[in-house]
Amino acid sequence: MTSPTTKKSDTGPEAEPERLQKYLSRAGVASRRAAEEMIVAGRVSVNGAVASGLGVKVTPGADEIRVDGGLVEPPTTLWYLMLNKPAGVVTTLDDPQSRPTVARYIPDGAPRLFPVGRLDYTTTGLLLLTNDGDLAHSLMHPRFHVTKVYHAGVDGVPDAADLRALREGIDLDDGRTAPAGARVLSRDGSRASSVEITLREGRKRQVRRMLSAIGHPVRSLTRVGYGPLTLGKLEQGSVRALRDEEVRALRGAVSGGAR
Repeated sequence: MTSPTTKKSDTGPEAEPERLQKYLSRAGVASRRAAEEMIVAGRVSVNGAVASGLGVKVTPGADEIRVDGGLVEPPTTLWYLMLNKPAGVVTTLDDPQSRPTVARYIPDGAPRLFPVGRLDYTTTGLLLLTNDGDLAHSLMHPRFHVTKVYHAGVDGVPDAADLRALREGIDLDDGRTAPAGARVLSRDGSRASSVEITLREGRKRQVRRMLSAIGHPVRSLTRVGYGPLTLGKLEQGSVRALRDEEVRALRGAVSGGAR
């Protein structure tokens, strides 16, 4: 495995104040949303006092921030790993049902890393693990429209009308989907086929629900692309560090702002 990308923390007298939840996310404590829940629950203190709300700002290197009594400091080394998640693995670090989690694939000696987005229990493929909270937050935020590419094995073969419906948007119980890329990759007679779906949003079980809605239930599902990243030949259950150019490409994918 190649070395993780190293970056100095933004600390010292020149550091600018930032929202507490952003600081916690950047420190690898949790996602920004989970950090907000910690603050609301009264689990976070600043300079010895419980944080009063989500508007609190802190200055890295000057303020003392603790979660559940433990001191929190931003990482000096940022890690970016790509995992080819197998089926039967939960996309969390801990599971109350004691199911296998992605934490088992994080190398010894790595800091606490968090998955960027989720893959269903039975879905395989590309999952990014990182302690770069800022980048993770941006990659998951809908305003940046970061693409996700999936290969789905389905019952039957979608026809032109089915593909057109996917490209124009499907009415689901939580609203109409945004237009998606859709094409048939291969077929096994009329019984089954492989379909590529490209999304710019990330609803729960979205690919499965979209394909079921047009009458082609999913048999298997693999994510093969996330923004500029591609799964390539990485074997299931294997993990590798991203190359420097891949990290730059990820940052570039969100640096242009919303479209």
